[in-house]
Order: sequence, then C-alpha cells, then structure tokens
Amino acid sequence: MEKGINQRKTEHIRLCLTGNVEGVNKSTGLEGISFLHNALPEINFDDIRLDASFLDKKISAPFLVSSMTGGSELAEKINQNLAIAAEEKGWAIGLGSTRALLESDAHKASFLIRKQAPTVPLIANIGAVQFNYGYGAEECQRIVDMTGADGIVLHLNSLQEAVQDGGDLNFDNLLPKIEAVCKTLDVPVGAKEVGFGIDGTVAEQLYNAGISFIDVAGAGGTSWSQVEKLRSKDPLKKAAAEAFNNWGLPTKDCIVSVRSKLPDVPLVASGGMKTGVDAAKAITIGADVIGFARQLLQAATETEEAVMETMNQIELELKMTMFGIGVKNLDELKNTKRVSIMGNSLME
Repeated sequence: MEKGINQRKTEHIRLCLTGNVEGVNKSTGLEGISFLHNALPEINFDDIRLDASFLDKKISAPFLVSSMTGGSELAEKINQNLAIAAEEKGWAIGLGSTRALLESDAHKASFLIRKQAPTVPLIANIGAVQFNYGYGAEECQRIVDMTGADGIVLHLNSLQEAVQDGGDLNFDNLLPKIEAVCKTLDVPVGAKEVGFGIDGTVAEQLYNAGISFIDVAGAGGTSWSQVEKLRSKDPLKKAAAEAFNNWGLPTKDCIVSVRSKLPDVPLVASGGMKTGVDAAKAITIGADVIGFARQLLQAATETEEAVMETMNQIELELKMTMFGIGVKNLDELKNTKRVSIMGNSLME
C-alpha cells in the first residue's frame, strides 16, 4: 500500500490520464500563429534534419520528454518506457520531482533510468520551494549523483502548492537560495513552471541568479490547480480552485516575453504542446527545445513501442511543417519569413 508522497504521485498520474485537468477557456496562444504554405519548397523531404543540442549533448530532434512523475509503482513502468523510447529516438528526458527519491526507499527504480537512457540528456527535478524546508545544494548534488543526471531543473509551482492539501507555501526569499545552489552544483541548473508560465521579467531574475536554462511551462495544457482540486478533500480549497481554472500565462506569450529579455538563454517551450506543428510554431518565435508531457503519458502506460509511435508522429509532423514552408533544418525554421502571427505576415 503506497503512502504519503508515493500515493500522491500515483493519484497525479491517474488524474492526468482520466480527469478533466486542462484549464478552462485557456489556450497556449499558438493558434494565433500560422504558416504560409510554399507551393515550391525546392528541397528534398528526405534531406530535412531535426538534429539539435541541449545541455552540451547532441539530440536527434529538438524534443524533451518533460518532467512528469516518479516515486510510485505506476511511475516505474511509465519512466522505464519513456527512457527506452527517449534513448531510441534521441530525445532529452526529464524526471518528475525527485524529492521522493531522498525521502522514500519505495520505487527508487522509477527515478534510476540512466541505464535505459545512457546517452541522451537527462534532467533531474526538485521543487525550488524545498529550499525553505531544509533542502539545499547538498541534497541537489545527491540527486544528481544518484540519477546520473546531466542537469537539474528547479520547478516553481506556487499555485499548485496553494491548492494542494498540505502544500508547501513558504516561497519567501527563494532567489538567493537558488543562486547559492547554482554556484555550488557542477551541472547546469534550470528553472521551470508547471503549467502557469514564466515571463521575461522572472526569467531574467532567475538567469541573473545563475540559472542556465528556462522551461516556460506555460498555460494551455494541464492545469495543476485543476489536478489538485480533484485530489483535495478540503471543500474550501476545492471551491476556491474554481476561480483559477483559467489562470496562467499562455505558452506563446511566455516564449516571446522570455526571448525578448534573454535573447541567448537556452529556452524550452512546454505547456499544452500536442503536435509537431505546435513545436514548429514555438521554434519560430524563439524556443530551442519543445517539451511534451501528457501527450506521451497514455502511451507510456502501455509499452515503449507505443511511446515511440507517438514520438514518430510528432517528428513527422514537424518535418511536414518544414517541408510545407521549404526549410530543411532548424536554423532555417527559426529564421523563416513564411509565418504569420495574428494575421501579421513576417514575409518580405
């Protein structure tokens, strides 16, 4: 029988698989971007390349299996399937919050996936708020050492914690603690939201504190206030959470805002990403790597082959988009003029 943090992780997975956990009347904003079809692409589809790099490692496509889960029996199967598929396809992969790895001996295998993904970028994950609850650089280094991660990302989830029963609510004075961790660890430290978005102002604060990469994790996909509302046994919190069912910064707005403040920071776009067309749109406005989470989750409960099939579809959609506008690599996609944002064509 799972208890405490392990049980919570299982509940999170099941709700994301079966519950109505998306924000209400909230989109990524990417529907405001459209591509201008090129009837004469002048390229060979077979010459289109998706290769990129992340955390100083080569990846076969600009994709990240976003942080989802760990620390439960169900998470073991999911993460094993995701890791095998990520290695096969050359995608980066992130772990779910690894606090459970230090606090519980149960289901450690759900985090120890380096054997299944020996060469791709692997990112560990811990809530930044834990720096106000006894965690620090030493615990982060232990997580990195145990998982063999190439980097660690600090997730920022204030609204989720506010709705979660027994949530950790002391977000006071975290920035200097984040800076201390960045200075101490010998791997890159990133920052991510969990579905409500990071804007340029916050990203700049984090970057100046030593954060190496930003994952905007914007609104338009899973809403963790909705997830925690469904879990909560507190009728007051459940009722209050309803007021936040359309909360957050759309993913598109986050990408544009962060890129305007930090033109060179490695930027991950996640939050409501569903297709390779979504990925292409995000890349044209400044993203370097695209994170997919719930789009892969159902397949990950089945087999690694099912995950790879979903990955293959996303890659094909990206290639087809690039073929449709006549670009053969990601640099050309980033600089294309064959895109329209809310009706304003960038074509010359």
